[in-house]
Amino acid sequence: MVDRLVNTEANDRRIAFVEQCFGTSGQPLAVPSRVLVGEGVLTKKCRKKCKPRQFFLFNDVLVYGNIVISKKKYNKQHIIALEEVKLENVEDESSSYNGWKIISPSKSFVVYAATGTEKTQWMTHIKKCVGDLLLKNGITQNTDQDSPVWVPDSDAAICMHCMKTQLPSSRDGITAEVAEWCCPTHRVILVKITWYRQMILLERSHQMRRRMTAQMATPISAYLLPSSRGQSSTEMISGIAKED
Repeated sequence: MVDRLVNTEANDRRIAFVEQCFGTSGQPLAVPSRVLVGEGVLTKKCRKKCKPRQFFLFNDVLVYGNIVISKKKYNKQHIIALEEVKLENVEDESSSYNGWKIISPSKSFVVYAATGTEKTQWMTHIKKCVGDLLLKNGITQNTDQDSPVWVPDSDAAICMHCMKTQLPSSRDGITAEVAEWCCPTHRVILVKITWYRQMILLERSHQMRRRMTAQMATPISAYLLPSSRGQSSTEMISGIAKED
């Protein structure tokens, strides 16, 4: 069925409408042999809580974004190559139903469908598209570089990659971002400094600047690291990893 839709007017029109909904903030989606297989709203497990996201399944990529106006406008477009996608079932819990994991090297996360039937349809069509793509290109999947599945701040106490390193506590004014590598052993701890903590650091920075300016003629820039000269206090301390 997918092959019959390649280069048809109906398929081109559907893809053009998706591009229009994302506007200039999104990447072009119309490429030769690409087919829009299906679309719908799934609930994505994000850093703070579960949020609705609009998903589009093409025969070669999975696209999703934030819903600004339902069926009219989306932003923060994300594109994942299907040849890298793996699916893993998520068992129902007391307050979470019809979920599964979408796993890839670039991003991994959990989504939930509204019903069991929708979950089955999504997983079946994604697996079919992935299988066809791998067969067509004569390649196999590699799981070595898969990104860890996003875990909400409230559920994360250790690094989700090495499962050993303790992460900063939220009571210290810091919440852990564990989307990817999140401990010194695996690159760097990604931390988000809360607004309250950030204001404290800014105030301390201003106080230090005033004391040093009053005591010596040497400008404060001489005491900054070379990589941070020319940056504002906010730029030096923010380093916030953005949510998708």
